[in-house]
Parts: sequence; C-alpha cells; structure tokens
Amino acid sequence: MGTFAAHDGLIAGRYRLSGRIGRGGMGTVWRATDELLERQVAVKELHMDEMDESDGDNGTCPAGLSDCDRTLREARAAALISHPNVVALHDIVVQDARPWIVMELVDGRALSEVLAAEGPVGPRETARIAIALLSALRAAHARGVLHRDIKPPNVLLETATGRVVLTDFGVAQVRGATTISETGAFVGSPEYTAPERMSGGSAGPASDLWSLGVLMCAALSGVTPFRRDSLGGILHAVVHDEIRPPAAAAPLLPVVWGLLERDPARRMGADEAERLLRGYLASGRVGDGPGGGPAPYPPGGPPYSPRGRTVLMAAVAVVTLAGTGAGLAVLLTERGTEGGRPAQVSSGPLVRSPGPPVTREPPASAPVDAPEGYHAVQDPAGFALAVPDGFTRSFEPPRVFYYAPDRQTRLAVVIQDLQPGGAAAALRASAAAAPERYPGYRAATLRETTRKGYPGASWEFTWDGPEAGAGGALRTYDTCWDEGGKMYEVWVAGPAGKAAQTKRHFDVVLETFIRIRPVSSP
Repeated sequence: MGTFAAHDGLIAGRYRLSGRIGRGGMGTVWRATDELLERQVAVKELHMDEMDESDGDNGTCPAGLSDCDRTLREARAAALISHPNVVALHDIVVQDARPWIVMELVDGRALSEVLAAEGPVGPRETARIAIALLSALRAAHARGVLHRDIKPPNVLLETATGRVVLTDFGVAQVRGATTISETGAFVGSPEYTAPERMSGGSAGPASDLWSLGVLMCAALSGVTPFRRDSLGGILHAVVHDEIRPPAAAAPLLPVVWGLLERDPARRMGADEAERLLRGYLASGRVGDGPGGGPAPYPPGGPPYSPRGRTVLMAAVAVVTLAGTGAGLAVLLTERGTEGGRPAQVSSGPLVRSPGPPVTREPPASAPVDAPEGYHAVQDPAGFALAVPDGFTRSFEPPRVFYYAPDRQTRLAVVIQDLQPGGAAAALRASAAAAPERYPGYRAATLRETTRKGYPGASWEFTWDGPEAGAGGALRTYDTCWDEGGKMYEVWVAGPAGKAAQTKRHFDVVLETFIRIRPVSSP
C-alpha cells in the first residue's frame, strides 16, 4: 500500500505497478506495465531496510550506502547474461532510495508453487529442470556471476512452453565481490546454501551446483535433506550432519550425491551432471559414474565422488538473515584430528557417514590374527582389526571406513569421547530416531551387552536404502561400547540379500578389533 501511495504506483516515471506477484526475504515482485514500450514486465523491489532514506531519492543510491551500490553493480552484471533459461533483466532503476529491478514477466508458476499444489514432480521432470538450470548456470558463471540463491521459488516454469527460467539474479554476486566472511551478512536461503558459504569461506560456481543438488532433492520428494525445525538445526545439518537424500532420489542418485559433495573441489561439475542427466532421459538410467565403471552406492552414502577432508575453521559466524533483521551466532567447530584421533563430535546420537573413500592408502600391518579371506591392518586412527580382502580405507572425520570393491558393503569405526548415559544410551537414541532416518526401517533388535567386559549395546536392522525401488534393501550390524575413557562404535552394512556375508564380516571385525596407540594422523 505504501509503495503505491508514494508515487501512484509509477516507478521511474515509466513502470506502472498493477499487483503484487510475490514476496520473499530479499524483495517484493510486482506485475507492471512498461508504459514506454507498452509491454508487461515484472518489477522487483529490493528490501534494503538498512538504507538511510533521509538522504532522499535523487535517482541514484544515497551517498555512502555500499549495499545499494553493490546491488546495482551485481544486477547490472547479471543483466549481461543472455540465455533462454535465465530471466531477462530489462532495466535497473532507483526510487524511494532503493533499487528496483525490471525483468521479463514469465507467465507460469514457480517450482515451489507446483510442489505445494501437486507434490513432487518425478525424476524425469526433475532431470529436465536440472539440465535447464545447469545450462543457465553455465552461462552465468561464464560471465563471472554467481547466483547464490537457487531454490524452488526462484525457478519458474512457463505455462505455455514448459520453459524453465532461473530468476532472482538481483541478489547475485560478481566473482571477487564481498563474501559473508567480510561483511557478516548472509544472502540466500540456508537450507539451499553450500557448506563453504556457511563456514565463511569463499564461494564459487561449485556453490551454485550444491544448491542445485538440494533443489533436485526438493523436486523429487518435496523436502530437502537439510530440513530442520530451527535455523541453527539447518546450519548444523548443512555443514556437519550426515547427508541423506530422499528415497525418491534413487533414479538420479549419482548426480545428487555428486552435487552434494561437501568439498567444493571434489563436487561434480556442470558438464558431468548434465551428461548423466541426459543419459537418464535417453535410457531411463543414470549409467556409469564419472570415473568410469558403475556408480553403485554405499549403504546410506554417496556412490562415488571421493569426499575430501573438509576442515571447517573454528569460528563464530554471525549470520544475518537478509530481509528479516534476525541474527544468529553459529559455532562452526573444527572437524580435524586431535592427537592422531578423530576430534570430538557434537553430543547426540551417532550418525552414519555420507562419505565414500577419501583416501586409498595401504594399511600398515597389525598384531591381529586374520582368518582366511581377511587381512590384518593397523589403522593410524588408533586401532587394529581384520578387514576383508580387497576393502579400501577412507577417512572422513570422525569416521574411518573400509569399503568393498563394489562399494555395496562397508565397515566403519567411530571413536569419540564418552557420551552422557554411555554407549548404550547413545545407541538407543539412534534406534529411537531410526524410523525417521531410515526409510522402511524394520526387523530391528537392540540389546545391551558387553564387549570384553566393557558395557555397551548391539543393534541390527534392515532398511530400504537410497535405491529401494531397485531392490536396495540393506542390513546393518552395529555394536557400541565404552572403553578406556572413549566410546567406540563398529558397524558393518551390506545388501540384505547377502546378510549372512555381512554378518560374517561384522563378527570378524568385532572379534579382532583392538585399541592401539595411534601411529600417525588418519
């Protein structure tokens, strides 16, 4: 109402507002008529409440308001992008001491509206949308422009043609511009934001690709893997929690996992993602992984794309939500090593790692008697055990993994500080949360036990896995115990159809597991 009253709905003497299309944290979008060219346009009014409006409206940004200057500079750069899957920016004007961005009016619905009204769009439509967005991002990145806010409300689906249009480049960032670590201000939607941006690191094209991976999950299931009840929970989930794509992502899982690689240097690139998605549309299956050969998934984890060690600098990042004025101090603790052992993880139930092999290094020999079909290893994290022949090691703090050659079976060891209530309580908490975390969770047993006189608990269960539709049921065997001032967890997971073999691996691993002095950094 105030906008219309201030200037009779006429912006810059040319664009007459006729109705509000939508409102978000960064601005309000209006339907308008370009009275000079006699065409319909969309006009976005950016919310920049921090501006000092007492400077008045002289057709330029008020003096000294760097946020306004930066917005105009970045919007002008975005206007240079000419691509059918990028909303066309016609003009940028300043009125009422704030920028207004004049854009192409797309007659259609936002992806968020489609999801709210009709539910998930399915893998083929998701693949089509993702291919279009990859093309749009490739064009933007070639101009040095990062979008920084890819999410369903910013993806428009044109009604008449089905054209996919990426909009809201008005909050984009030009390569080399200010980041969260420099200003303390955060632009974007935390649920869709890459972990390197959450931690105050530099953002690049890979950050937009992460957001696309999250959007694919939302398109396939209606929710993202990072949906939580609070902003703090979302931030923690993005930078720390295990990543669990929805079961509906199974047909496109290699692409989803490739884009949701926490290490941006190892994240799947746009060309590879598009190749796999086009292969899916042509054949109905994603096909081979980027390294050649199949892209099978490890239970509960990604199928490939080795996950590098992402060390988040210990810092307190004050994240200011643009458009809300709300602030939140988020402690991002370093996930490295202490004294050769994994650093302490936050309190709470144990979670499974999302990561496939990070390193493939030959394990050292160990003082362990390995039965036939297994070999003894002395792990630098401070333990020794017998590992099935052919398994390779990876380390993602705080977990150590050994994977089968086909990645379908894996074993893991987690060493942590003692948890409140002990190992049994921690495992009970994990089991209590399992129905929400594990699709098709069933055939579960949990019992308190001891391991070589130390108190603990054992848990086993079956669940459908990320590829339930392709017969991806999994069986997990898990034991957790307290010993020598630390809590240990050992588990093995594998295809439910090979449960006897998985149980055999688990029994051998648990029986041969011993603590030793760490020999090096993991």
